[in-house]
Amino acid sequence: MQVYVALLGAVLQLDLALSLKDGCLTRRGQKSFPSPETTMKECLLYSSASCCTANFTEELVSPVTKVENTKWDICQPLSDRCETYMKRVECFYQCSPQAVHWTNPNYTAGVLHVPVCVSFCDSWFDACKDDLTCAKNWLTDFKWENDNNQCQHDCLPFSTMYTNGSDLCRSMWGSSFMASSSEDRCLQMDDQDDKVLSRILCPSSRSKSTAPSQEPCHQSALILDEIFPDQEFWDRLYSSRIFDFVRKPITEIINRWKQPRIALDRRALALVLGEGATGLQSSQLWILAMRFDASIH
Repeated sequence: MQVYVALLGAVLQLDLALSLKDGCLTRRGQKSFPSPETTMKECLLYSSASCCTANFTEELVSPVTKVENTKWDICQPLSDRCETYMKRVECFYQCSPQAVHWTNPNYTAGVLHVPVCVSFCDSWFDACKDDLTCAKNWLTDFKWENDNNQCQHDCLPFSTMYTNGSDLCRSMWGSSFMASSSEDRCLQMDDQDDKVLSRILCPSSRSKSTAPSQEPCHQSALILDEIFPDQEFWDRLYSSRIFDFVRKPITEIINRWKQPRIALDRRALALVLGEGATGLQSSQLWILAMRFDASIH
């Protein structure tokens, strides 16, 4: 039973380690993995590792009238300030390799509850307060005809449609975003996001001064040579029902990340497996992951 519990833990911990890696949402027309884009017209923040193509960013050149099938100027052209914030949100969703960390499990082309700083939400609201919109939720409140959004209600100022910045963040794109008052654990959709991402994804991290190069989620490195089980241990494990049980979830993790191998961040996984492993030593769990990798390829 101890081995059984430990292997279940290893599967979940392996999933966590993989989830710390950037990637791209599974959207039609979007890249499978982030890569450089040297000719982007907008969203330059993500040019070194972008999930969108340079061609897409041409839709965001001012004045923006329509992005994919959604008309932004449905009531009137957006003001320059409002458009700037709308672009930052759109660029994050379309181009950021970090958006994948908040993949909506019920709709993998979308995000769910991305923590956006209240200060950003308030600035967005202030920039758009005098602009007009006829929909509070831009995902559900429009009428769609011929693949274009149409108003179902009167056009109102943002300041009337939304109560404040927090309401704007958590309403315009449905449940995609949430307003967070934890300023060291939320996104501003700017070049500072890389510095706080690890603190957002790793709840155990408390320090606001953690350097980006450090591993705030974990306390100590794992010595991989600490304990190596003998061959009899592995022979028994591979022939047991336990190994069959973990085969499917680990395979699903690999398939979700669409990689020919488990392409693990060795240090991140080793550190994750080093915390609270039950039944098996942490290094045994690491070796299990590595041997499983070899066994299915």
